Amino acid sequence: MFEVLIWILICFFLPVTILFFCCACCAGQRYQVPVIYYTNLIISILIYHCMTFFWWEILHGIVERFFYYFAVTASLYFKSCIALERYFFIAFPLLNCIRQPKGSVLVFVLVWVLCFVSAALAVTIEDCSRLIIHAFFPAPVLIFCLAGTIKALPAATSVSTEEKRRIVGTLVLLLFNYFLINLPAVNLSIYLTGNVDLYCIAFLIFFLFGHFVDFTLFIFMQNGPVDKLLACMCYCSETAADISSRSSV
Repeated sequence: MFEVLIWILICFFLPVTILFFCCACCAGQRYQVPVIYYTNLIISILIYHCMTFFWWEILHGIVERFFYYFAVTASLYFKSCIALERYFFIAFPLLNCIRQPKGSVLVFVLVWVLCFVSAALAVTIEDCSRLIIHAFFPAPVLIFCLAGTIKALPAATSVSTEEKRRIVGTLVLLLFNYFLINLPAVNLSIYLTGNVDLYCIAFLIFFLFGHFVDFTLFIFMQNGPVDKLLACMCYCSETAADISSRSSV
């Protein structure tokens, strides 16, 4: 079973990841900063893929765990960066230092350094602290960004309705991706510590689903592809709210 998942990664997810990396680089001139953070997210996914089916047989012990935690923390932190950028775009449009090229370069360099430090700590400290570093640090950031963005939407008159929908959709997708990957990972680490093979298979399956969501995230950052879908969802929710309000009256 584990070998089948490895071949799925090699034959499907690796080419798709490289394709999305090229698409993100090509789209960088049009959507600069969000794509910069997304490109670094794809790089962290590529590191994870290389760790899975290239370095796993070569690296062992502390070095293996370091690269693994390095890729996982980088993925989490850059998702948090995307959420923060989307939040600042709505709540503080004049505070665009995180969107400027120099500011964005400084941010993702600091994130990579933080990932290096976090991975080094994760291989040296106890399991409970390791889970806190990987699983619980991005949670308040993602929840705060989504709640703050929804609260600031009425005041963001300079942002188009379509852009607001894409931003909210992106934040919801990031939060969904977080709970899809990290909470099951925490549960697996607690309940499957005695069965290493079952733990690796289940953890790898969760990351496969998580990568699907990461690829979908790029579509939410572009104009056009999901605008009609989001408009239809908003219309359906508004219609349902009107029907419920009329029935209550």
